[in-house]
Formats: sequence, C-alpha cells, structure tokens
Amino acid sequence: MTKNGILCQTNGRRVYLDPKNTDDTGINFVSHAHSDHLPSKNGGTILASLETSEIANLRGFKMQNHVQNLDSFSLIDSGHILGAKGLLFDDIFYTGDICTRDRGFLKGAKIPKCKTLITECTFGLPEFVFPKIEDTQKHVNELISDLYGKGIPVILMGYQLGKAQTLTQIFGHWGPLYFHDSVKQMNLLHQKFGISLNDGIGHTEAQRSGLLDKKPWVMIAPMMSSKSAFLQEMKSKYNAVTVGFSGWAQSPRFAFGRRTDYSIPMSDHCDFNELVDMVVKSGAEQVYTIHGFVEEFAEHLRKMGISAQPLREDSLDDFI
Repeated sequence: MTKNGILCQTNGRRVYLDPKNTDDTGINFVSHAHSDHLPSKNGGTILASLETSEIANLRGFKMQNHVQNLDSFSLIDSGHILGAKGLLFDDIFYTGDICTRDRGFLKGAKIPKCKTLITECTFGLPEFVFPKIEDTQKHVNELISDLYGKGIPVILMGYQLGKAQTLTQIFGHWGPLYFHDSVKQMNLLHQKFGISLNDGIGHTEAQRSGLLDKKPWVMIAPMMSSKSAFLQEMKSKYNAVTVGFSGWAQSPRFAFGRRTDYSIPMSDHCDFNELVDMVVKSGAEQVYTIHGFVEEFAEHLRKMGISAQPLREDSLDDFI
C-alpha cells in the first residue's frame, strides 16, 4: 500500500490498483466510476471497462491511453455497478468494490480462484446481513401502495450511479415516474449500453409543467441531506415522503444511513456473510483486507484458519 493506493510489482511490472493519481511507469487499473475510485489525472496506461470510461467522461474525467484488454490481465465482473470490474493477474485477484448478489440488471460476481486475494470489506462486521432483494421489493411496493392510497408522493433515494438505476428497474412500474435531473442523465447513459430502464421526466421539466402538482407520483433521486433545498421544497410544496436505500440503514451505530423518512437496507456491496463466502470460494492462501472494517474482518478470517491481514503501507512487501 502506498500513499497513491495499492501497487503490485510482479514479473517486472508495476500495477496500480485504483490509484489516486495514475502513474506513467505502470499499468493503472480503475475498477469502476464512483468518484472515490477515479484518478484525478491521466498518465500511463489506464485499464478499465468501456462503461467505466464512458461514465468517468460523463463525470468530468476523460481517460487517455485507455485500454479494455491487456495480455495476462482478466477483467472480472464485480457486480457492483455498471461496468465495475475486479482484476485477476499473476494469481492475484483484486475485487475492487464487489457484490455477489443479483440486483435487477446487475448480476452478482462470480469469484475466480487465486492465491492472493485483495478484498474490500465495507460491511465486514457480522451485524451487516442484508435482506433478499425480493423481500425488499415486496416491502417497498407495499409502502408505496399505502402512501399512494393517501395521495402522498414518494421519493426513492439512492446513489446517483448504481443504486438509482437499480431502483429505476425494480420500482419503475409505478407512475407517473419522475427523476431528479442528475439521475435521468445517468439513466440515459445506462440505456445507451442496453440496460432496460423505464423512461420518466426530469424533475425540472416536471415541476415547470405543473406535473408535480398532480399527486401522487414516484421520483427517484440521489441520496442527499434532508437540509438540501431540493428536498425541503419537495416536502413543503408537495408533502413528499422520502425512502432511502443504504447498507447502513439497519445499524443503530451509523445514523447517516437513516436520513430519510423510511430507511431500507440495500447495498451494492457484499454483506458480511457474502464476503466470507467470497473469500472461501476464491481458495486464496493469503487475504489482504482494504476499505472498511479491515481489522475486524481479517481477524474473523484468521479465526476460520485463513491467513489474512489488513493491507497497510508496511505490508506491501509481503506479496510483491
């Protein structure tokens, strides 16, 4: 681990995994286009999926020297968001952000065999076990139906990239259907890649046309502060109810997962049991944990008899 992220030096190559800044001397792998995984500048070769490159461009970072394929490197679908990949090379598998659970158009990751596994553990505590997507659909559909029966509009909230598209697909049958303008823009890019998402009107156009006055309706919006001008207007003017979707929703220790009127546990990451199952399926002889509850998850794996430790700057030499 370096200040610039993870660096693997194997077979005379320098491979940077989700670096903060790309490096001219090596191969730079970008797992997906969430802002915390995008580099801040170009340099060297950038290995990423086409979808990640296109989404990054939409978000203001145009990848130069971008390639989708390199000999002896395999991009593995990570199931996190559109275009998200893990990287398998030299018997090392780097998961990036990963989810092994099917969610709408997103299919859960299939885990390759490897000797060394570098895995995120965002939800690496036993308290994080998420409900089945079918149970979530049933619960939320019943909630929307109840609110609709009272003439109350509903705003479904999740990350602009990833969760908002899942929400569009599994709850897009409700109508009239509106989108926060930023979600509509991201949905259009998904549709360009062949993802089947119901169409709807952006909130600015809908409001300008007086459509939001005709209640009830469903809108899909990014997760945002309850103090935001947008939400305050939606609540004061239209009496809208917010339903937030977050992996942190069920934990009493993390209040930021419950910033909405209703909070539903849903994540684009593995839950604790899925993380453990993923590690076992990989057959890895050595596991390095990153991002999240790194100490706790590594300790749990060691109790299972698996060699595991958090990846720190001083532990890099153990596997390069």
